[in-house]
Parts: sequence; C-alpha cells; structure tokens
Amino acid sequence: MPKLKTHRGANKRIKLTGTGKPKRRRAFRSHMLTKKRNSRKRNFTREFEFQDGDRSNVKKMLKR
Repeated sequence: MPKLKTHRGANKRIKLTGTGKPKRRRAFRSHMLTKKRNSRKRNFTREFEFQDGDRSNVKKMLKR
C-alpha cells in the first residue's frame, strides 16, 4: 500500500492540544468587521476544539 498523505490545507489550519485533540480558529473574523460588536470579534479570536463527530475525520486528514 502507498503511504498516506496529510491533507495540507488541514495541516496548516489545525493544531493539536497537548492531549491530542484538534483545535481550530473561528470563522467570520476576516472582513466586514465594522458591523460586528467588539465582544463578538473578541470571541472569534479564541480557538475551539472540534465536535466529537468531526474529530475522527480531522484526525484522518492529519494522519495521526
């Protein structure tokens, strides 16, 4: 069998926590920020873990 390749786009966007859970950034932080409240924009800066159903698919993309 050939080697499994990492999904390069996912590899650039997703980091792993110390326990191995993948974490991601929130969407909607890139443009049209003047109409969004400051508290909403602050919440976009935090990193979030994936939901349980998505976690296995993400790990397959990262091959870990």
